[in-house]
Amino acid sequence: MATKKTSMFTLTERVTVSAATTDTFATIDLGSYVDVGDRQALQIHSVDYIVQGSDANATIASSLGAGEAQCQVTDLNRGGLVFANDRSLVSSMRLILDTDGYLTNVTDLYPDNYGKGADDGRFVVNDALYVTARTSALAGSAVNIVVRVNASIVTLSQKDFMAIAIQSTAADN
Repeated sequence: MATKKTSMFTLTERVTVSAATTDTFATIDLGSYVDVGDRQALQIHSVDYIVQGSDANATIASSLGAGEAQCQVTDLNRGGLVFANDRSLVSSMRLILDTDGYLTNVTDLYPDNYGKGADDGRFVVNDALYVTARTSALAGSAVNIVVRVNASIVTLSQKDFMAIAIQSTAADN
């Protein structure tokens, strides 16, 4: 299905949420990695999230307070958070923090590990990944969410490339 062109590497993007209940956006440009003419795609092996306070030294509790933080990575720009069955969804996370009772519930933090084999992974043929983040509350000035995408560049067969491109186009509707 896929022939690896590179070893695994990591793309990172930080989203700083500074207004509660408002979607905050960032983009990971894939234009240098995806090439339609050569059937070159990005193979995503895993996506990790790191939730930090308003700066690298601040605690999450001092920045988020009692509330939740959500973040999603999609391969189409949906303009906000999407449901889990959306075909464009690559990865998602959700962190619930209760500072009053000191309870933390991580409902969807590190689930997105697709494997490291030649055929394992999520193939992306679009020219960007879109990051959307939101918090339900803010106790401090901001919450930072860092997205780490572990990926490699692959060459797909013509049939596989067309199938992924058609699926991505169909998901756009």
